[in-house]
Amino acid sequence: MKLNILLVPFFLVFFLISCDNETKTISFDNPNIVYQGRVDLKSDAAVFSWPGTSATLYFDGTSVLATLKDLDTANYYNVVVDDSLILKIHSDTIKQSYLLASELPKGVHKVELFKRTEEDKGKTLFYGFESPDGIKIIPPSRTHGIKNRKIEFYGNSITCGYALEDSSGNDSHHGYFENNYLTYAAITARHFDAHYSCIAKSGIGILVSWFPIIMPEMYDRLNPADSTSKWDFNQYTPDVVVINLFQNDSWLVNMPEHEQFKHRFGNAAPDTTTIIAAYKNFVISIRNNYPNAHIICALGNMDATRIGSPWPGYIQQAITQFNDAKIYTCFFEFKNSPGHPKLKEQQVMADQLIAFIKKELKW
Repeated sequence: MKLNILLVPFFLVFFLISCDNETKTISFDNPNIVYQGRVDLKSDAAVFSWPGTSATLYFDGTSVLATLKDLDTANYYNVVVDDSLILKIHSDTIKQSYLLASELPKGVHKVELFKRTEEDKGKTLFYGFESPDGIKIIPPSRTHGIKNRKIEFYGNSITCGYALEDSSGNDSHHGYFENNYLTYAAITARHFDAHYSCIAKSGIGILVSWFPIIMPEMYDRLNPADSTSKWDFNQYTPDVVVINLFQNDSWLVNMPEHEQFKHRFGNAAPDTTTIIAAYKNFVISIRNNYPNAHIICALGNMDATRIGSPWPGYIQQAITQFNDAKIYTCFFEFKNSPGHPKLKEQQVMADQLIAFIKKELKW
């Protein structure tokens, strides 16, 4: 099979498109596009903010493009063709079309546009797919995009994939090195062929973050940057929710000079009872929105799970206060290496979580 995959702005493919009267445009609101994650479809384009949001199209044809406009310059996207990761796109602030794949073999193909980067890199407007050759859309079905299982993750930089591809040792914040597609969360969802939703932000905590907002104030948003933009939880009901939070809290509760410590706690660090209650209350919020979901309270694999850390114990104490057989704990082993987890460390986490779900949920 020959794949000729290019990243080409619209003006470079205009000649190809204008010479072919069979060009077909698939608008962002076409019901045959399968979206993952919290995607805003209320305007004249789909708005991608959260990491891991994606648009997938099944089609019979040989080429496909996507039309995008970024509201920042820091977002990156993966192009996945027939379940193979092919290309990384750096979307621009100019509305343009990008050639995702061409000269594909005749037959049915799958293309997915997947947001690698998190919400602090800004929003991207997705206007839809198109093809210079003309394509036949394959409607979603059990074999084409409709999944039996659904998983949702709430997390911080570990779940975002912060610096996942930075091998320099600098742990760069640049979006180029972030890749949510290769996190333990996305790997786990793909392993179980589950619909994936990721609500995560680097630096966020349950009691305190490195910035003014905390996860209990953000978890219910459609647009993570807008407090008035509320998500309708009836639109997506996961079978499993994984919470991996407290890493940032574990640092900041010991930093009384930090502005966010002062903002949240004043002059006194929270005691054990307060910490446990905050975690419990967040789990209650998740349970209230998803009465039947399995909730896995995870932690790690950075130093919040090092030997002697009290933070797994706080979570365990919070969970024991529930009389709920569908709430579990799963603590990832401390990676004991500098910086954020890279691909191999993310894979170790995925392997542990996959094994846990198979054992406890019988998937």
